[in-house]
Formats: sequence, structure tokens, C-alpha cells
Amino acid sequence: MRIAIVGPAHPYKGGIAQYTTALAHELTAAGHEVRLESWSHQYPKLLYPGQLTVSEPELPPFPGTHRKLSWRRPDSWYACGRRLRGYDVVVLVTATPIQMPAYRGILAGLGRRRKARVIAQCHNVLPHERRATDVRLMRGVLSRVDGVLVHTAEQAKIAKSLTDKPVVVEHMAPIVVASPASAAAADGVFNRLLFFGIVRPYKGLDVLLRAMAAGPDEVSLRVAGEFWGGPEETKRLIAELGLESRVELRPGYVDAADVPSLFADVDALALPYRAATASLNAFLAFAHERPVIATRVGTVEQDVRDGVDGVLCAPDDVESLADALTRFYAEGEPLRLRLGVRPVDTGPGWQAYSTALLSAASA
Repeated sequence: MRIAIVGPAHPYKGGIAQYTTALAHELTAAGHEVRLESWSHQYPKLLYPGQLTVSEPELPPFPGTHRKLSWRRPDSWYACGRRLRGYDVVVLVTATPIQMPAYRGILAGLGRRRKARVIAQCHNVLPHERRATDVRLMRGVLSRVDGVLVHTAEQAKIAKSLTDKPVVVEHMAPIVVASPASAAAADGVFNRLLFFGIVRPYKGLDVLLRAMAAGPDEVSLRVAGEFWGGPEETKRLIAELGLESRVELRPGYVDAADVPSLFADVDALALPYRAATASLNAFLAFAHERPVIATRVGTVEQDVRDGVDGVLCAPDDVESLADALTRFYAEGEPLRLRLGVRPVDTGPGWQAYSTALLSAASA
């Protein structure tokens, strides 16, 4: 089958670009002819205040990648659609409503009597932090595709409110971007947690900081990642809570090569999300033999086994998270939970995901 994927890839960074690249590799390994249409200019810099690209690939680049799409060139949108007219399936990687005008242009280029079955692969149907125009922009695309693939039942409900096209639900397949050079020793307690990734309100770092102030007072925290809008507000909260000596801030995007060192001297990864569809960071922690302390949101509560390889708690609840920290640091628990971490097996997940994607195309 000839399959085209439209979405970000290297030099763009982050989970969506990583997952798009991995999807192209997996579909090729399954015997399909795959083309990846990526961006030369993804969106205006003003809309994303952080680092947009990286110099070193975070995953092996997909050889069939073409970077001709540009947010400022509507003709490139239509031309992309024309290039894909001979394909059987076109996958539109949908992560932000900002790109929906471009996807409308691609759909126009495919033609009214298109051969290709078009699938919207929605990492988020609507953003966690929404604008007034988001619903209209998303409906304009989802109502014109042939099928929608989402990652949770909650996202399926949102998608069905925007389109009458078939909606398929499938758990995200795991990927591991930065594997440790060698297996981490399952001994020693560091009394340190890691918060990793971009800091935005829905990620709940502020909830974690308040829980630390209310929880075990010997536990410290390392925060490594970009701060959406800068770290000043977080610094003020740290000072207000009296946590200056217990919180280490490492602002800025973390290159894949630097990830293993972040996990080497921590006891667990903290995912205190207020809301989330899915997160690949739990698999990243497991690859480094570290358990996860997380809230029950999206697919995270399916990925983390409460009391086995992590501790789960209620989202946006300081008391519940503080209790989770106390439970995690009970005598012998950090080492017991570390020993409960299983190696990440990507094969079955990708087989199921690829099947679901193609079933969305044939629905």
C-alpha cells in the first residue's frame, strides 16, 4: 500500500516529530511504500516561544522525507495535495489547530474525487489550552477526512462532537528516544525526583511543587526542560514555598544525548499532569529503569501500574500528590518499585497501532 504521512520530522524536535518519524519507519517495516511530507517552516516563531529545531536527529531520520511545506506559502499546501493524489492513504498528523488551514489546502490539492483515504491522526483533538477559534478550525478538517484516529475514549468523544466520520481509538505505541548506555543499577535511594519536558500549565509543575512542600521534606526535585513563557513564575513559587534548596532548575530543551544523565541519580520521574491525552515520558523512564509518579489522566494510568512500577494519584490535587510522594518514599518502596519496572517492548504496540490506523482508513 502507498501511504503518505503529513507531519513534522527532524530538524523539528519533540514528541510529535519523534512519533511521526517512528510511524513512517514502522509502516515501512510492515511492507508499505511510505512518503513523509514535512515542513520547511512549521508555524510562526511567535506562536512557539521555545526552541523549534535541533541539530542532531532524535531518532534515525526517515529517508523518504520531503520538506516542502511552509506555513507562509499556501501554494505549498495545494502542491502537497497534488503530489499525493496517487497514494492509497494520506495520514494528517494533527497536533494543533494552527495548522488546519494548511491541511484544508492539502485536502483541496487532493481533489474532490480523491483516490486516497485521508486519516486525521489526532494527538489532541483540541488543545489543553484552547483559543476561541480552535473548534471551528478542527471541525473544518475533521468533517472533510475519511476517518479519525485518536488515543483515548475521551478524545474519541470530543472528535465525535466535531465530525460524523468514523473514529477509531488506539493506545499510542511506545517509543524510546534516548536509551541509557548501560543498564542502571537497581540500588541506592537518591531522594530526588525528575520533572522532564516542556513546562506548561497543564503539566502541573506548580501542583508538584506544592505537594513537595506538604510531603516528605527530604525529597528534592530536578526540573529539566523549556519553560513556556519563561521560568520567572516558577521561581517565584519556589521562593514562596521555601523550596530554594530542594529544587534544581535546568531551563532549556534537553538534547536526546543528555537524557540518560538526568535519570542516573533520581528515584522516579514525576508526571503531575492536570490533563493529558498520552505521554511517551513514562516509557522513557522505564527504559532507564526508573518508576513513575503520575496522575490518573489519559493513557498514563494504563502505562503506569500503581504499586508495581509507580504510584498514581488524582490530577490537580495537591493533597493526593503529596500522599503519593509519601507512599513512594515509604521504607523500601523506591527500590521495590524500581525492580518492578519492565523493559519497554515496542513491537506489539506498533502492530496494534498500525492495524488501527489502516482500519480507520477502511472504515
